[in-house]
Amino acid sequence: MTIDRKLLLPFGFFLFIAYIIFLADTADHNFAFRLIGHIPYGDKIMHALLYGVMALLLNYGLGFKTIKFHIQLGSIIILTFATLEEMSQYYIPSRTFDLGDLLADVVGIFLFSFIYSSRFFLKKKLQ
Repeated sequence: MTIDRKLLLPFGFFLFIAYIIFLADTADHNFAFRLIGHIPYGDKIMHALLYGVMALLLNYGLGFKTIKFHIQLGSIIILTFATLEEMSQYYIPSRTFDLGDLLADVVGIFLFSFIYSSRFFLKKKLQ
């Protein structure tokens, strides 16, 4: 079984986000968490950026495959992951479910998916 080389980048980014989630779940509030906490809406901005970039990378890795209503498959996968991860915080004592974080995830996924869909920045599919 071979893995498509286009999926290596989104997989690597997923591991990066999984590490961030692990640090947050274990209440290891290192320098990066403290720094973002001092930026107004820094947590929400990072949610939008991280999940948006992850959606863009996975959509690229999947060849911008769409399903019904021209919705990108990678975006649906990341939206599902973000929703499950945010809801899991109900069960982790050091975490708190935040609907604002989930909304920021949705906004980031939508915006970064829109970048390709609208051809605003990309004139053709990435090779």
